[in-house]
Parts: sequence; C-alpha cells; structure tokens
Amino acid sequence: MTAPEQADRILLTAAVVLILVAGALLLARIWRGPSMLDRAISLDVCAALIIAGLAVKSAFERDPFYFPIMLVLAFLGFTGSVGIARFIAVRDRPRTPRSDDSQEGPL
Repeated sequence: MTAPEQADRILLTAAVVLILVAGALLLARIWRGPSMLDRAISLDVCAALIIAGLAVKSAFERDPFYFPIMLVLAFLGFTGSVGIARFIAVRDRPRTPRSDDSQEGPL
C-alpha cells in the first residue's frame, strides 16, 4: 500500500469514527429533546449522517453506485424539513380575531 492510499484509509477511518460519535450524540438529542422541533431537527441531521456514511462507504470502495441514493436521501431530507417547518409555522401562527369574535357589548 502506498503512502497516499494509507493516508486515505486513515482519513476515511477517522471520518467513520466521527460519524459514529455524531450519531451517538444525535440519538441522545432525539431521546432528551425538550421540544418537537429539537426532535425534528435531529431527524434531519440523522438523514445527513446517513448520507455522510454512504459517502464514506462509496469512498472506501471507490464505487459511485451510492451517489444517486445519496441524492434521493438528500431530497427526502429537504422535503421533510420543509414540511415540518411549515407544520410548525402554521401551528405557531397567532390567531387573528374575526369580526364575530369581538367583545363589544350592546351600547
């Protein structure tokens, strides 16, 4: 094994270790998350970690087979995040008073 190949293996192994540590911390955030938004963001980060794991696997094998899969996962993660953000935005929107909700009494 040449020196550049050995450096590649060391860096890719370090990347796998960092992804695993990030996954462990992510699971802790999903478990402890005080709000639904924290859990939703954690699930979005989970999709990003899966994509990163597939990228490292693809780099280890030097095979571009996983690139379309990573692209689809990125699209699903994005649409999921936008959907959750829209749901939370609608839920947290202040209620506008209607004309029949007025508190005016008879004069």
